[in-house]
Amino acid sequence: MALLDKYPATLTAKTAEHLLRRTMFGATRADIAALTGKSIDAALDTLLKDQTAPAPPIDPTTGQTWVNGTARTNNDGQYNNYMKAWWLGLMATQPLSITEKMTLFWHNHFVSSYSAVNDTRYMYKQHALLRRYALGNFKTLTREISTDPAMLRYLNGNRNTKASPQENFARELQELFTIGKGPEISAGNYTTYTEQDVRTAARVLTGWTDNPTTVTSTFNLNQHDTEDKQFSAAYQNTIIKKRTTASSPNSNVGLDDLNELLDMIFRQTATSEYICRKLYRFFVNFDVTPTIEKEVIVPLGKTLRDNNFEIKPVLRQLLGSTHFFDNNIIGCIIKTPLDLIIGMVRQMQITIPNSTTQTGFYYSYFDQLRSLAASLQQDVFELPNVAGWSVYYQEPLFYQIWINSATMPSRANLGNTLTNGWTLVNRATSATMRVTFDSLAFLQQFPNPEDPNKVIDNLTQNFFAIDLTSEQKDELLTKVLLPNLPPYEWTMEWNDYMKTPNDAQKKAMIKAKLDALIKYMMLIAEYQIT
Repeated sequence: MALLDKYPATLTAKTAEHLLRRTMFGATRADIAALTGKSIDAALDTLLKDQTAPAPPIDPTTGQTWVNGTARTNNDGQYNNYMKAWWLGLMATQPLSITEKMTLFWHNHFVSSYSAVNDTRYMYKQHALLRRYALGNFKTLTREISTDPAMLRYLNGNRNTKASPQENFARELQELFTIGKGPEISAGNYTTYTEQDVRTAARVLTGWTDNPTTVTSTFNLNQHDTEDKQFSAAYQNTIIKKRTTASSPNSNVGLDDLNELLDMIFRQTATSEYICRKLYRFFVNFDVTPTIEKEVIVPLGKTLRDNNFEIKPVLRQLLGSTHFFDNNIIGCIIKTPLDLIIGMVRQMQITIPNSTTQTGFYYSYFDQLRSLAASLQQDVFELPNVAGWSVYYQEPLFYQIWINSATMPSRANLGNTLTNGWTLVNRATSATMRVTFDSLAFLQQFPNPEDPNKVIDNLTQNFFAIDLTSEQKDELLTKVLLPNLPPYEWTMEWNDYMKTPNDAQKKAMIKAKLDALIKYMMLIAEYQIT
């Protein structure tokens, strides 16, 4: 059976959960139920459905957005935090869709950072672009990102002129965004392009700049190199011919040169295979073995080319494959901080403040989660470098980079933080609100909550991507939920509580046991994988 053969079976709860954990930020019980019993085609029809663009972020103290306004000379950093909180809110309240995960994929692929761009309007506009093309056409998105105002600022494309060509974007366009380096054949020269190709591409891209008043890009023909541009044998000695307003349709000299450059790059087989390799590492596994390269990456690259660089057919083929559902793939990825944090909120079904009627608390809540994610080294809109998060490219550790001496204590304490809850502050009114996790209500969604063995079975199935051993489950029962107590003690306490659920003492006793169990589960190493 070929690795990319379509997964033939109806989705079970376990396989539906695997698909959802990889394509969304955590899976709720309702999400899993919605896909259980469906064919893989029907499940992917749901996950790959285009989504309506969300309303933009707002300033919770005024209730108004700022993203279409004038530049701010002060306090823009606070608006950056609002924008981050807004996006984490979208992740936590996502519908059954891969859109948020794919937006994050492109955010990590076409990298910019707020600290370099220094304007939240620019960063929002780029984010909206990535979201609009999240499930769209890779080539079209690359063309749009090449003249995106935030990208022009981030990689100095706004200073790229014929008198002084700036190579930053030209280099990253080839090395990181499309074709990849390939094997190095000499200093600075690769099988896929040469240093001269970088310099030549920079000449093609001259003349673009950003306009801070309108947050748009503009093209200045006087700053553009209109002469012939000769590329190397790596690009089949392609020449982008001298172009003038008279020879270029609608006088779009800059766009016509850009399109010709991208046509050349996207003709290279390496381009389609490079992006498919990144998708594989993001959604499936870091380990691209020679077998995976031959039987997964190469055919996926062909699918991408055959479909004119539309992303959906590639995702459908990859996520719907027998390989994706292989037991060795389930549980092979260490959770990203966002998967861990947002996944906890969604798995535990923690009540989130209403974004419309409790806007200040809503932004405060997700600002807290933003801060937690940043402490675990995943800060959206502030990636570490132009290559993105190193877990997707840094050999040999890859995902293991998420776990280190700086992040492990915070990861270990995260279960305590979310289970114990915290106080939110409404910046507009200074009012406070306590957010807590109702573990008793949560448990009542599962069958037989009075049976301690069923409690262990149900919660481990809910929280873990892979099955725990019988020894681990026995430890959870006898040493955590009921230390030095017989199993019937839980049944008696639970039934007694259910008879008088408003009895504060009975509620506190049973809740303390349940909270201790859930917190302990989140300390187990297996909880860190998906």
